[in-house]
Amino acid sequence: MIRKVMTLALIAGSMSIAACNTVRGAAADVNSAANAVDNSL
Repeated sequence: MIRKVMTLALIAGSMSIAACNTVRGAAADVNSAANAVDNSL
């Protein structure tokens, strides 16, 4: 039982870390696009 809980916790932790990196990368892309639009005006 404890082994299953630890496995699920590790999987959930790994997924949350991956999601954070994805969101951070998307935010950087949006920021870059916004800067490009600002510079063109």
